[in-house]
This record gives sequence, structure tokens and C-alpha cells, in this order.
Amino acid sequence: MKPTIALFLHDPKCSVQSGNGLMRALGDHYKFKIFGKNKLEDVFFDDVDMIAVPGGFGDADSFESLFKHNAERVQQFLAGGGRYLGICMGAYWASSEYLNILDGVDAVQYIRRPGTDTHRPHAKNLPVLWRDRWGNIEPWNMFFYDGCALVGDKTKFRTMATYMNGDAMAIIQNNIGLIGCHPESEQFWYDSYSWMRGRYHRGQHHTLLLDFVDQMFATK
Repeated sequence: MKPTIALFLHDPKCSVQSGNGLMRALGDHYKFKIFGKNKLEDVFFDDVDMIAVPGGFGDADSFESLFKHNAERVQQFLAGGGRYLGICMGAYWASSEYLNILDGVDAVQYIRRPGTDTHRPHAKNLPVLWRDRWGNIEPWNMFFYDGCALVGDKTKFRTMATYMNGDAMAIIQNNIGLIGCHPESEQFWYDSYSWMRGRYHRGQHHTLLLDFVDQMFATK
């Protein structure tokens, strides 16, 4: 039986495009059920193995209006052994200012980090180094908008990918997986920007994302 992922969506603040990309990348191996900003019933996560919060344009105000009233329920789910996948905005929302579910690490704007190779929050194909399950490190260029760097005590998480300045771009900490870039991106994302056309990863980043999630499920 396929594990079930509860996917949070509320367009445009939490992008349906990002959510659709997640389902496209993972749908052959995982089932999905969708939830939004409405307050959840206590039993909603009973048949769920992972909560996924994709990218979007969420900030402190949108977290307050869209997600905070379900934050305690999410925290209880994680305390009971459930998993959390956060991409871009979803990774920010794991941090101390929002869900506060991380230990010794926080999600901060990469564009403001020392040694960053980008200073503007707009679509670009950012170079990153990605580590696979066998420890091999490969260079990729991955869709980035205003993603986070994961900074803190590196002994408390597994670094799965880094930016060019050495900051963690993707990590797994116990039952939590966070990614700053967008491996779920699809071809029309690239085609929407003249400077990105012809740079689509042809689904290879979906394979990276699937492997990342598979490793989360292998983590006890």
C-alpha cells in the first residue's frame, strides 16, 4: 500500500503549481489527500504518513491566517512520528518563527546569506550540489525563487544539498525534510521566463525529490 501524504494548498499563497509538481514527482509511489486553511478535524491525519507544504508566497501574515490554527495539530502529528516535507515556503514555515519544529537549525533567506551567489528574489536556475542516498555529490542547476538556507548545528541534521556558498539547501532532521529550491518544478515554469527557456531538467529533479522523500521514509 502506498504511503499517504497530506498536501496543503491555498492558491496563490500556497501554490497549486508547486503542489501539482509534487504530485507529479511522487504520485507513482505515494497517495495524496488535500487540505487547506479550514480547521481540521482531529482525525484528519489518522491515515496520513507525511504532511507536505509546498512553495508559495506565504509570509508571517499568511501563516497566521492560513495555517496557524492547524499548527498544534501538525505538531502533534509530528510528535507521534509523522513526517513533514517543506519546500521553499513550507521549509520557512518549519522554522522557529512559525511551526517551531526544528532542533538547532533555522530557515533563513539565502539571498541575505554571506557569500550568496544571488541577491534578488526572482526565478533563476541556481547551481547547487545534491547528495544522493549513496553519498555521491552531483552538481545541478535548480529552480529558485526566494528559497531558504538551513543554518545551525550541522551535527543535528543530514545535509542533502548545498548552495555554492556552502549553506545547506536541503536537509533531513529526524522526521522532517526541508528543501529551499524547487525540484518539483515543471517545464512550463521555465517556459514562463524568457531567460529560463531551454533549461528544464526533463524530470530529473523529480527523481531527486522522490529519492529525498524515500530517504525520509527510511529514517527512523
